[in-house]
Amino acid sequence: MSDVARILDRLAAFEPTGQPFLSIYVDARPDNTGREHWQANVRKELGERAKTYGRRTVAREDFDAAAERALRWLEREHSPSANGVVVFACTSADIFEALELEVPLEETEIYAAPRPHLYPLARVLDRYRRYAVAVTDTSLARIFVVALGTIEPRGEVEGEKMRRTDMGGWSQARYQRHVDQHRVEHTREVVEALERIVREERIDHVAVAGNEAAMALLRAQLTKPLTALVTELPHVGVGASESEILRETLEIMSQQEARDDAERVARMYDAYRAGGLGMIGLAGTRAALENGQVHELLLVSSPDQLEGSDGAAIADELVAKARQTDARVIFIEDATLLAEAGGVGAILRYRLQRRRAA
Repeated sequence: MSDVARILDRLAAFEPTGQPFLSIYVDARPDNTGREHWQANVRKELGERAKTYGRRTVAREDFDAAAERALRWLEREHSPSANGVVVFACTSADIFEALELEVPLEETEIYAAPRPHLYPLARVLDRYRRYAVAVTDTSLARIFVVALGTIEPRGEVEGEKMRRTDMGGWSQARYQRHVDQHRVEHTREVVEALERIVREERIDHVAVAGNEAAMALLRAQLTKPLTALVTELPHVGVGASESEILRETLEIMSQQEARDDAERVARMYDAYRAGGLGMIGLAGTRAALENGQVHELLLVSSPDQLEGSDGAAIADELVAKARQTDARVIFIEDATLLAEAGGVGAILRYRLQRRRAA
């Protein structure tokens, strides 16, 4: 589990203390001159928020202490290489959490409310989903996991390299069968390694790339469950650098995930119409979350498009309840897909049985 997921889970369980909880999201990307300009804006916005709590109130004291601690960390401890920075602080609950992200945030936002504002962080976690990558030829495979815009090696699978000098007194046909068998065994080891990573790291997508011979072998050895997760990548060789692999896979996997999400929404509507494992609308989805029925929560990517008077508060409530009940949160970028559902729906684990009348 990533640091982002762990912090989301901890804060989802937060019980309000009656005092302000400060959530700060910073787009920390430098401008065209390479300079950061967000610090002054954050300090100004915090000052404006502080005025709303009046003078010499407990809430003002709590807010000022949280804001000062956040500013001190932002100005002295955050890494200049981070593209996104998130800080949560609540003085009365003695909570302080700081995250630095390789991926950017869309904008700098500051929230002071009874609960932490989790919606933007949950969206980042979903937008940059975990996936595995395997680049292979017939004797070497390099395997990686990509998450939150970073790529991490997970090892190599290396088979025995066969040379012409290995033929000895073998006939050409016998030698070729020997080479083919070694390549098949190598490919099976690659498939086993990918299955293990998918199982242990709960990965939904696998990107694979390789030369024509390696890909033909891989297609033949992939199991049915793994085949359903695979997206093939063009133009990525086994010798590609990690930065090249990351760049090539991010866009392609994003497109694949968008197609998958459209299919998810369609399945949700179909299940709902048939009285099955689907739910649409705020009231029904909220009740299903309370009952622990939700397997996947589907939300529009902007809280403004949720039904209700305070979309941001509703979004935070739904995200928190989903994290508490181990439901996955999926953000749907195309708002028209969820328009008929009021911006929210769910795929359910089970459906409650109606009691028969006596």
